[in-house]
Amino acid sequence: MTHRIIFYPVGNGDTCQIVLENGKRILMDYRHRKKTELGEGPEINLKERLKKELDDAKRDSFDVVAFTHGDTDHLENSTEFFHLRHAAKYQGEGRIKIDTLWVPAAMVLECGTNGQQSSEFVIWRQEARHRLKEGKGIRVFSKPEKLKGWLEENDLTLESRRHLITDAGQLAPDFNLASDGVEFFCHSPFIKHVDDGDDLRNAASLIFNVRFRKGFNDYDYLAVGDSEWCVLEDIVKTTKYHNNMDRLAWDLYNIPHHCSYLALNKDKGEYETVPTPLVAEILMAGKEGAYVVSSSCPIPDTKEAREEPQPPHIQARKCYQTYLKKTGGAKFLVTMEEPNATKPEPLEFKIDENGLSLTRATAAAANIIISKPTPRAG
Repeated sequence: MTHRIIFYPVGNGDTCQIVLENGKRILMDYRHRKKTELGEGPEINLKERLKKELDDAKRDSFDVVAFTHGDTDHLENSTEFFHLRHAAKYQGEGRIKIDTLWVPAAMVLECGTNGQQSSEFVIWRQEARHRLKEGKGIRVFSKPEKLKGWLEENDLTLESRRHLITDAGQLAPDFNLASDGVEFFCHSPFIKHVDDGDDLRNAASLIFNVRFRKGFNDYDYLAVGDSEWCVLEDIVKTTKYHNNMDRLAWDLYNIPHHCSYLALNKDKGEYETVPTPLVAEILMAGKEGAYVVSSSCPIPDTKEAREEPQPPHIQARKCYQTYLKKTGGAKFLVTMEEPNATKPEPLEFKIDENGLSLTRATAAAANIIISKPTPRAG
């Protein structure tokens, strides 16, 4: 039996599924491109792929669907795919159910006008609020004063919903190492990222240390939403203060914001981004044989790419590759480049008795397994 972590090629966007050896499924973000239904690519037809995977598993639901934040590239066309509890028009045959919805507090609280937000974000905000009012089927990360205020405005108390709220520095109670072989340690959002800031998206997105256990060994997956360097610095400072540096170690790192240099430093650099000293500590926490995954479009090394303002940035890629070499890491992988940029396929990592391994489909439909040796116990 194995744990599996699957990254889907959805362009500059995020979708990752964790399938536990006990059968539980956690989907993190969802981006489906309509053009793929017409056979256009190169992105994957995510809707078709996920439905087939669930059908094969004889399931019509995910145990958890987590939206790291409310940007379109993390929830595109999701309101057509999922069964939502707050309105009948989002229900019906074939829609995929969500046992528990995970969202940052900002996704409940963001209150710009509908014209300032995607219509799908507004629908998910309604769904999150509905579940929070019902008191079931949701987990909210962070409890800023703004959330307390919203609860009181809706004749609820923070105490009555405390069991549905997890703060930075805490484990989500929905899973545990003993029964599930996994735990989710919440690094962010911090309360201040919501109460003190106007940016309720990137600065307040979900960041987890996902720790898997197989036998006597642990493997760490650092799952980061569209965060920037200053937020990562806050995480390092806080993690150090609480003596939790093991929570920054990683065998697998889903890097922030589709390989944006802004996850490393405010300055891009001409040829290679130099991370701030605190962000460099995260990069140096990579374990021997670790992998970096960029959920993004291909990242060419050209003059045009170096001048591109939008991610992915070749300067950031070079930085991650430099630090992989320093730590004895295995490889930097781009979802839209594997096995090639013409027809990318999902990247799948497995954790079994042999350790962490990457399984990739080749053009000949065979499987290549690149293994990371199991560490010594103790």
